Order: sequence, then structure tokens, then C-alpha cells
Amino acid sequence: MKYKVDKAIRPAYLQIYNQIKEDIIFGVLEQGSKLPSKRLLSDELGVSTITVEHAYALLGDEGYIEPRERSGYFVIFQHSDGFSVGAPATAAPQYHPTHSYPDFPFSVLSKTMRNILSVYGERILEKSPGEGCEELRSALARYLARNRGLNVTTEQIVIGSGAEYLYGLIIELLGRNRVYGIEMPSYEKIEQVYGAAEVALEHLPLSRDGIDSAALAATTATVLHTTPYRSFPSGVTASASKRYEYIRWAERGRYIIEDDFESEFSVSTKVEDTLFSLSKSDNVIYLNSFSKTISPALRIGYMVLPKALVPAFREKLGFYSCTVPTFEQLVIASLLNSGDFERHINRVRRKLRKAQQA
Repeated sequence: MKYKVDKAIRPAYLQIYNQIKEDIIFGVLEQGSKLPSKRLLSDELGVSTITVEHAYALLGDEGYIEPRERSGYFVIFQHSDGFSVGAPATAAPQYHPTHSYPDFPFSVLSKTMRNILSVYGERILEKSPGEGCEELRSALARYLARNRGLNVTTEQIVIGSGAEYLYGLIIELLGRNRVYGIEMPSYEKIEQVYGAAEVALEHLPLSRDGIDSAALAATTATVLHTTPYRSFPSGVTASASKRYEYIRWAERGRYIIEDDFESEFSVSTKVEDTLFSLSKSDNVIYLNSFSKTISPALRIGYMVLPKALVPAFREKLGFYSCTVPTFEQLVIASLLNSGDFERHINRVRRKLRKAQQA
């Protein structure tokens, strides 16, 4: 077995996870291959079976492998597009209830607001730059690198008053003459925004692990709007195979709009792979907001543009004013820089893990 664990680097289970994942993605371990038993791998690597089990659990959660009773673990990741990945288009996905999460601590939020008023004073009345305040975009760039595996510059980040507003900017950026593909079912406001913009729209049915492969292969859309972590209202999560299928689809001069809804509250102990981080084609637009993580009353969303689209955005849409007050942007920046935001997220995730285990 070629896998190695450097015990000076923690955690060991992520080293095992990354090595096996790489072999699966690059075809060293093909679909249907059986992985070594947990005991065999733990003996060879000199780690506990719990460590190997944790690595296998992560690979299973993300759709790279699956356990089969009394048989072991087998690779299920599919390298080529095909109609066998998901359920048929006629089969409806399983619906899940809407998740609710503990509120962000009001005491922390109010304390931060008072501090911003004290430190910045009348500067909170100044007009924000069109793309958003430098303080918030810089804080977001560092946060995304730490928590989402996105290494981006502040120039790629655009702040706006919620995801719906940013959807509209993307339409203006990519053009109204394109066909936009959306998940079916999807968050109703997504369809409403595209409808208001009078762009051509195709509904792509969801299967159990993402957009149905046959529907994706047949679509005339050149822009795919997807929520791979957890689609609303169905609760469908795109598997690892499906995420790479989306990326391969977009390699032909197309674009993906990745709405990373609810991803912060993943119970996984590692960073969830985003389409933005997996793609090498610089054609994924990443979106997220603070409506779930802090409050829906704070209409603050952000998008991360591919580097290639930054000049086009400035040329076509640089005249737009930022729709988020400077004060609110500085508050969010402070929460990110102080660690208060991540402490809240981690508390919620720990509660979710305990509930799952119970």
C-alpha cells in the first residue's frame, strides 16, 4: 500500500482521506474497486482503526465510496458522464424538512455594533465603494481561504444586498441572450429573478444526487445555476461524481453559478469542496450570504467572480453603487476578523453533530 501518514502533521485521517480521494479522482482506484479493510490499512499505516474509519466516513459522506454490508468499502465515484449516476428524471428526489439553526448571539452583535460606532464614528456615513468596503472584502477573502478552500483576491469579491440582488447583477454581466438552467424544484426567488429579467430558462429535474444526467446532457443552457451543498426545498446534495460532472459540463465555454446555501452548517469535520475550488476553468461564480448564519434582517450577500470576469464586471457594471450600508459592512467585517462569526458557526456545528449521533 503506497499511502503514508506523517504523524508530525495533524490530523492523520485527513492525510488518508486526501490520498485516497486523489487516487479515486485520477482513476488509480476505478469505480467498483474495493478499498483495503480498516484494520489492514490501520496496521500498515500505524494508526488506529478509528482514524481510518473517520477517513472512510468522509469519503462516504461526499460520495466517493460506499460501505457494503459484510463486504467492505467500494469506490462509487464515476469519472465519465452517464445516465446511471442519478435516478431517472421521472423519479422525484426525496424531500427533507427545512433546517432551522440557533440564532446568532444578539449580545455579540450589539457589542460589535457599539464598537464600530465608537471606532469609526462618522465614517459609517460615508458612501461605500461600488464593489463593497475594502474592510469587508479583505475579511471575506481571509475567511474563504480558511473555511471554504477559496484562495481569491479582494478584487474578485462583490458585496450586495442579498443573493437575489446579486442574481440580477450576474444576468447583466453574462448577458440576457443566454439560456439559464436551474434545478427543479428550486428556491422560488431564483426563478422569479430570471423571469423578471425575461431570460430564457430551462428547468433541470433533480435526481437523488443532483441534476439528472440526461437532462444536463440535453440542455441548451450555457449557464447552470445550482446549489450543490443542499438544494432548497428538496434538500438534495450533489455527490462528488455529480460535482465533477457539472465541472466537465462547464468546460465547453459555459458558466456555473454556485449558490453555497447553508454550507457553513455542514456536520463534516473538513472543508466542503466547492465547485469554485474544484474547477480549473475559471468559470464558476460563487455566491453566499449571511441571512442564515447571522440574520435575514441583514441583507448582505457576496459573490466571488472568476478572475477572467473581473474586468468585464468593472466595465459593464462598475457604475453600480453598493446597496449595503457601510455600517453593516464594517460590522460583518469585525465579526469575521474577531473570530465571533466562526465561533458561532462551530457551536452550531457541534450541536448538529451531537444531534446526529443521538
